[in-house]
Amino acid sequence: MTQLESFRMDQPELPYEYYVNPHPFFHEVRAQDPVHWSDQWDSWLLLGYHDVSTVLRSHKHYSASGKSRRYMRNFDPDLRKKLKPLEENFSTGLINSDPPEQTRLRRLIQKAFTPKIMEDMRPEIQEIVDNLLDTVQDQGGMDLIADFAYLLPTTLIARMLGVPESDRKKFNLWTDNINGIHTSRKALEERFLKAQDNLLEMREYFRQLFEERKQNPQDDLMTRLAEADIEGSTFTENELLASNVTLLTAGYETTISLLSCGMLCLMQNPDQMELLKSDPSLIKGAVEETLRYVSPVQRQLRVVKEDIELGGKKLSKGDLAACMIGAANTDPAQFPDPDTVDITRQNNKHVAFGSGNHLCIGAPLARIEAEVAYLTLLERFPNMSLATQELKWEENVLIRRMKSLPVRF
Repeated sequence: MTQLESFRMDQPELPYEYYVNPHPFFHEVRAQDPVHWSDQWDSWLLLGYHDVSTVLRSHKHYSASGKSRRYMRNFDPDLRKKLKPLEENFSTGLINSDPPEQTRLRRLIQKAFTPKIMEDMRPEIQEIVDNLLDTVQDQGGMDLIADFAYLLPTTLIARMLGVPESDRKKFNLWTDNINGIHTSRKALEERFLKAQDNLLEMREYFRQLFEERKQNPQDDLMTRLAEADIEGSTFTENELLASNVTLLTAGYETTISLLSCGMLCLMQNPDQMELLKSDPSLIKGAVEETLRYVSPVQRQLRVVKEDIELGGKKLSKGDLAACMIGAANTDPAQFPDPDTVDITRQNNKHVAFGSGNHLCIGAPLARIEAEVAYLTLLERFPNMSLATQELKWEENVLIRRMKSLPVRF
């Protein structure tokens, strides 16, 4: 069996090579069957850019609501009952609802995520980056994940929330375990149980925080969300808690992935890294290209709302459709020479942040973090290179991530 043959979708286990580089897998299956039912994933896998974009943009035919309910449909009824708090949390909130409800929630949250608010954070992001790099400046190297990519977004989120930076360890634990329900192809009972325990802890943390902000408003994200009001419409407590769980779990791990995998991408393509160092004005293109190539979020789920045809296949009401973001972003029908990293790429309409009404609300902030991080790292450590070729990747189908990324200066 060749390496590519080992990537077949219906193998009981994905080979480790998939997590190291999923692109060969995507290319092979997209060429053979771009709208592909897989028992192993218990869903339709969509690997073409056009099909993924169609599904992400069409809330009329594909729902973002009820994903977790459908994902754990094969669980024992008693377990489903026990997991009701988790199911209820992931049946509401920004990324788990459809218009018009989702539109209302997005307008409320957008008040705390305006482009101006995000851009005004650039000096603070620069300060955090500088402080982190000052710490490792004289060491001759670092673990770019543990010493930098993890600390930047978690420190920033703690400041945005107005909580002690020491609480980022809690955020890390909660986020890892809550996101863990989607890191395997099928739903695993033990991961859902662990996720629910952490979800309840996180919601109670946010509930107390919001109560404090009601009594003592601050200039922070929590206060802005608690006070959000558009034409008399405000958050219910459940919407507020569910949306903040989403903001934390969706925004922090994905940024870690972008910062670490993005810098790896540049180091493995030294011509592009040299181009960026010689012309920092290319930074926006560099961020967009690493977003496309890395695709921090590899999969987004939707529930089929009615019997419908897609890519020549008949999808049934209630089926789960897995939009394979990494596959869409490397589709040669949309991106010429998709496996080549080109920071000057034109018309780079990737779907790394999703598309349509569910386009990631934190995308502007993630872009600013990456811009500041890339340029500062290359300015401070112009000779930065990999300290090992034996990188260890997490076996995670949701987020592209490594266990560590040792670099030398």
